[in-house]
Amino acid sequence: MKDNKEIVAVLNDLIKINVDRITGYEKAINDLDSSEVMLKTLFSQVSEDSVDIKGQLSEQVIALGGEPANERTLPGAIYQTWMDVKATFSGHDTGSTLEACEFGEDAAQKAYQTSLKASDEFPADIKHMISSQKNLLKMSHDLIRTQRDQHKEIAS
Repeated sequence: MKDNKEIVAVLNDLIKINVDRITGYEKAINDLDSSEVMLKTLFSQVSEDSVDIKGQLSEQVIALGGEPANERTLPGAIYQTWMDVKATFSGHDTGSTLEACEFGEDAAQKAYQTSLKASDEFPADIKHMISSQKNLLKMSHDLIRTQRDQHKEIAS
């Protein structure tokens, strides 16, 4: 069994990924044209899912005697800055926004996969929580990818 510090570190990494998702989807909602009601609703739901997940992770970190993270990941902050610069020059179109969201979802899936590998010796309830969250995020990933692919078809 891993000690609590190792578990807290893994859970805090997942909190940071979810903070990245919340920040990213809030930006995506603001970047979309007001006519994109369906995508704004989808992005809002995905962001709310991450708020809930962040809460679950934070509760577990506190129960283990740790302090929940509240900042973003460094790669997430760098990526967001790069997207802001790109948007300044190319505009905020739906296709670019969907591609950025899918990129973020890919990163979240990689982070959760890494966490699952690290959780081999974690208590079963924590391992199950991480797995369930990964599955929820995978559904979001697939929805975003589908929306991106449909947008590409319409645009071409």
